[in-house]
Amino acid sequence: MTTRSAPDRLLSVLAAFDHDHPALCLTDIARRAGLTLTTAHRLVAALTAWGALERDGTGVYHVGLRLWELAALAPRGLALRQVALPYLEDLYEATHENVQLAVRDGGEVVYIEWISGRAAVGVHIRVGARWPLHATGVGLALLAHSDPDSQEAYCAGPLASFTPYTVTDAGRLRRMLAEVRRTGVAVSSRQVTADALSVAAPVHGTGGGVVAAVSVVVPHADAQVPALVPAVRLAARGISRAAGWRPDPEPLL
Repeated sequence: MTTRSAPDRLLSVLAAFDHDHPALCLTDIARRAGLTLTTAHRLVAALTAWGALERDGTGVYHVGLRLWELAALAPRGLALRQVALPYLEDLYEATHENVQLAVRDGGEVVYIEWISGRAAVGVHIRVGARWPLHATGVGLALLAHSDPDSQEAYCAGPLASFTPYTVTDAGRLRRMLAEVRRTGVAVSSRQVTADALSVAAPVHGTGGGVVAAVSVVVPHADAQVPALVPAVRLAARGISRAAGWRPDPEPLL
């Protein structure tokens, strides 16, 4: 049996927590981390002393504020959220629909901000949620602007299906990505839920590369895509400029 390193065991304790398991007792931590109770107790004690975990009055553990402080330093996390928030709020005021900001992590998008309209279509999204790239507007925008090898590797892999409309054909996905690059926006229709449509645009960073994507999600039945595209593009461009992106100057005729 392979011996797990100390960092691996420590990280496995933190990985035991997720959105479905935000609070765990010591026994549950040990089980989910694949550790003995003695080892889990030692690691949990160290993490609690440092502030990565917090223990409430019932003996249950939660993720600690020290990790939140560290996360605030991530350029693709809280820092980007702070830069983007005014533009996300403007997009929400213009549409009164769900507005989202996401970044890529491997083959998934991770949502780092979300503004929900009271009467907007229901979505399976929360801050920290993950979805496969091909199934969301923000994911298509991010994948379309990744390097060709990365795109091809993703298209060649298994493509999970969530509704009858989810794109699972590699050839069709390649054509969709080419269209995203041509138009500058991604439209994802009924791929995660059968009643929602999203329009997304890429966010550029200081070096010009795409670092995030912004989208608005509306009911599919009455979606007015041509009216949404300019608003989403404007929000993405505003966030990009606030993040330090400077577009190339127009050539002189």
